Amino acid sequence: MTETQAAAELEHLAAEIARHNRLYHSDDAPEISDADYDALVRRNSELERQFPNLIREDSPSRQVGAAPAAHLSKVRHALPMLSLENAFADDEVADFIGRVRRFLSLAPDEEVALTAEPKIDGLSCSLRYEKGELVLAATRGDGTTGEVVTENVRTIADIPRRLNGDAPEIFEVRGEVYMSKADFAALNARLLAEAEDPARARQFANPRNAAAGSLRQKDASVTASRPLRFYAHGWGEVSALPAETQLGVMRAIKAWGLPIADHLERCADLDALLAHYRTIEAKRADLAFDIDGVVYKVDRLDWQRRLGQVARAPRWALAHKFPAEKAETLLEAIDIQVGRTGKLTPVARLRPVSVGGVTVTNATLHNKDEIERLGVRVGDRVRIQRAGDVIPQVLENLTPEEDRPAFVFPTACPECGSDAVREEGEVDVRCTGGLVCPVQRVERLRHFVSRHALDIEGLGITHIENFFRDGLLQSPADIFRLTKEKLLARERWAEISAANLIAAIHAKREPPLDRFLYGLGIRHVGEVTARDLARRYRSWSDLRAMIEAALKVRREIDPIEGEEERKFLQRRDKAVVEAVETPNIGPEVANALLDFFEEAHNREVLDDLREAGVRPADVIWETKASPVSGKTLVFTGSLETLSRDEAKAQAEKLGAKVAGSVSARTDLVVYGPGAGSKLKKAAELGVETIDEEKWNALVKAAG
Repeated sequence: MTETQAAAELEHLAAEIARHNRLYHSDDAPEISDADYDALVRRNSELERQFPNLIREDSPSRQVGAAPAAHLSKVRHALPMLSLENAFADDEVADFIGRVRRFLSLAPDEEVALTAEPKIDGLSCSLRYEKGELVLAATRGDGTTGEVVTENVRTIADIPRRLNGDAPEIFEVRGEVYMSKADFAALNARLLAEAEDPARARQFANPRNAAAGSLRQKDASVTASRPLRFYAHGWGEVSALPAETQLGVMRAIKAWGLPIADHLERCADLDALLAHYRTIEAKRADLAFDIDGVVYKVDRLDWQRRLGQVARAPRWALAHKFPAEKAETLLEAIDIQVGRTGKLTPVARLRPVSVGGVTVTNATLHNKDEIERLGVRVGDRVRIQRAGDVIPQVLENLTPEEDRPAFVFPTACPECGSDAVREEGEVDVRCTGGLVCPVQRVERLRHFVSRHALDIEGLGITHIENFFRDGLLQSPADIFRLTKEKLLARERWAEISAANLIAAIHAKREPPLDRFLYGLGIRHVGEVTARDLARRYRSWSDLRAMIEAALKVRREIDPIEGEEERKFLQRRDKAVVEAVETPNIGPEVANALLDFFEEAHNREVLDDLREAGVRPADVIWETKASPVSGKTLVFTGSLETLSRDEAKAQAEKLGAKVAGSVSARTDLVVYGPGAGSKLKKAAELGVETIDEEKWNALVKAAG
């Protein structure tokens, strides 16, 4: 793999993992299993080990959780709420203990005792007690900043408002808010019974989502109506510790009135640790709550302090995940589901079967290639597994090949009829009707008004979902047809809030061309590509003219008799890139751009936006002569006086190009506090570096 290929894959992984983090932590609506998510993270880590100079500022290895929700107030954690490194096999646990021994320089016969406890599948939460009184509760958020949920937490019976006994002056308890399996089933049944329209009743996917959605309510009375529980598993900021071991402190927390795991034990060596893991695994299906592994922690706190942490996880703790549970059943049907990003996912409809105490009726088949690899057809007997306790998957086809037709994967979206295409080098088939496909509309609308697109203040995901559900918004153009009268006719809308939203929408009728293009949600067209296209063509009309001309070029490229398909595609791609004639845009992006505009439904949406009065503004971009004109810059570290977007804009106005990684082609690195591998790489390559203060002075001097 070349550096260019690695950088492209790391960029894709960063965006994809960030999206799944938002779906899991913020939206409580995961699209993939824990195991599939872990595979993405592992792939990112592997590439970063091979290409350390390509580690991105937004790398998943530096992120924890997701940004706090907008509807809840925020608080900065006194100490970061970190994630945990994962292990999936016994030898990985042995490697972990070996790393601890080497880091601490222990003698071969010196005992390394660890605690082991079930890893509860819930929502991380911190409880700050001062003089024994609960004064603040917060979710983990992004690990640095969380959501304040104090009043909601006060409704949870497991959490005392005042600690028993003589607790330290300050003690921040950390643990998991969760919901039992029985309470989860009862809650979904109640929500279904209370719904006026059962077809539109809110149903939670699993107990973890139910717990997260219930805790993060704006109205604490809603939380109070939900059967939430709590288990403590650690601590954050403290004024004093009641013991010098992990187990000792956890016992003190229990004595103060907070529940801890029943299966928390101290294990003297690897054999004892793995034996306890097997014990918990055997009891897993019978536990009242979901768990997905066992967490190990070095017992001695002085050793924990010496071991410290890496970017997002402590060196003294490890999560040992459970393997997927398996069963056999009959494949009764194969349905195609369209995800919010347009991905067509085949779903196996199964004869109900119990897997680990849970009745499974559906399982994912992942993609077209997986169906072909398994050779599955309706009527086959299959082996399935619960991967990460979220989405079961078909593991193996147990039926011998018979003279029956293979499953035919659709070439049109089953939801909207738009073309369903698979790009070269991709495994997923995607719907191309992003702006009109009913399944994708809410996600596309959210993207259209997001901060880096049209940035319509006050039109958040909750409003979009509600407006869409009630038929008020179906396409981007409908946003510009909203009126104050339509809003005032709805519940909870007052004169001022309605007028403010309409004014915010009206202010975006002439969005910058690059923001408008990015907001369309064209595959592979991110902020940088949208900016490159906008600067190249300057106006919406010129950009459309180029696209029409490029589409004509692509249609007129005919195969030569006897020509290999690969050579034909290479020849066509070259012609397409030449027709788009924009620097930094290769065949993958160029073809995705043309695919979008060739789809008739997307053209209708663009025409509708024009009829609604939306006119992307022409680009007026004047660069100034400066010491960095024509140079390639990289920003790294935490900039203190301006945001990363502002810094990039400054550099570009001074005629510079901003890159994401340091290479031999980099001319200047601007660094702030916390700069790491990029600054080191710059020193190795002899690239000039300046701090943020000198950068600000350079910008000021350039006028």
